[in-house]
Amino acid sequence: MRETLKRQLEAYGAAWPEEQDVVTRFLALLASRQDCATRACTDPGHLTGSAWILAPEGDAALLTHHRKLNLWVQLGGHADGELDLLAVARREGLEESGLPSLEPLALAPFDLDIHRIPARGAEPAHEHFDIRFAFRAPSRAVVVSDESHDLAWVELDRMAEVTAEASIARMVRKSPSLLP
Repeated sequence: MRETLKRQLEAYGAAWPEEQDVVTRFLALLASRQDCATRACTDPGHLTGSAWILAPEGDAALLTHHRKLNLWVQLGGHADGELDLLAVARREGLEESGLPSLEPLALAPFDLDIHRIPARGAEPAHEHFDIRFAFRAPSRAVVVSDESHDLAWVELDRMAEVTAEASIARMVRKSPSLLP
């Protein structure tokens, strides 16, 4: 699975050459840390998987008002040792949305992001190396999990009214490439 992830990251870098610096950091983590998919890997950080979930019509994305981070972001979470980040993203998307299924819009990563997580309790500050996959929801009927304050379908053309997160804006810009 490590070699598959490496190939996915390299292909992503070829598709998005302007993001090559981020890809290089992901590849370095993957090559240098056998434990890169575990929470114990905090220097510099560890892999996480996220789900960019589009509504059935493709005009909106599902965001969670994250309980710990207190901001609107895509659904996702820790890999917990799993290097199949598509499976991680799907699992987290299903758990956090209450949706019965998610249709992958591609088997390749849709976006990569590295963001800083502040120290919390005994856990030191570290980075999340987030690999994001795009999915289509079968419906807009969702259930808020205990990891969220709320869930909301946000129209892509109104996303900036809800969040100023640069990585969310980047995924909105990339979204038209997902749709037929």
